[in-house]
Amino acid sequence: MPAADRDLLASAAHAAGEIARRHFGNGPETWDKGDGQGPVTEADLEIDAMLRERLMAARPDYGWLSEETADGPDRLTRKRVFIVDPIDGTRAFLNGELTFSHSLAVVEDGIPIAAAIYLPMKDRLYLAARGQGATRNGDTIRHSGRPELDGATVLGTKANFADANWKGGTPPVTRRFMPSLAYRLALAAEGRFDAMITLRQAWEWDIAAGALMVSEAGGRITDRRGADLRFNGATPMLDGVLAGTPDIADALIRRLV
Repeated sequence: MPAADRDLLASAAHAAGEIARRHFGNGPETWDKGDGQGPVTEADLEIDAMLRERLMAARPDYGWLSEETADGPDRLTRKRVFIVDPIDGTRAFLNGELTFSHSLAVVEDGIPIAAAIYLPMKDRLYLAARGQGATRNGDTIRHSGRPELDGATVLGTKANFADANWKGGTPPVTRRFMPSLAYRLALAAEGRFDAMITLRQAWEWDIAAGALMVSEAGGRITDRRGADLRFNGATPMLDGVLAGTPDIADALIRRLV
């Protein structure tokens, strides 16, 4: 079933990309969600509606969790659940940047089993199925394999690298940033960067697909305390995320306050 779900997500991600490309750069109608949640556009909502209709028609017994759909308790009773972010990086999308993505996952009993992350403006599709590896545009991907923390390339916001977060101050790493959290996870999975971190609480829909991508690429992914991630929680939020090569992930966890 993971492979069939992966293929279903791949098809749906391409369909999402068609909608995003139609709206990209064309001034889509935009609203502020309030409470510091940031913007949502008509593209987000159109993609969300399409994905829900398409995916739930194919798997009517699955639950549904999406950033742009009102949540409810029904998903908590389902063995398998779609966890979706229609556009991860909406601000980047509005700013004309190419690094926003669509993040789609299937979770079974709290564990991701199928995933797709698609960057439509780059035509870059990351796919994974549990126990079957991860790919980018059909080519197998693996983490970088780097063992040493010093000099490692780590993706994260500036706030994550504040000295106060680290024992002995910020580790001597090369810092980088990308707006889409799902894309940051994919980049760590394919070894273009050695690790990624986000120390603040993170929504499940930003993480679920990338979590499977990292693990299937041989990397390690945990919350900021080093605990394994579980999805489809009653409150769909995680205590930060840290991912990368096993050695660097462990080293970062040891250094965190």
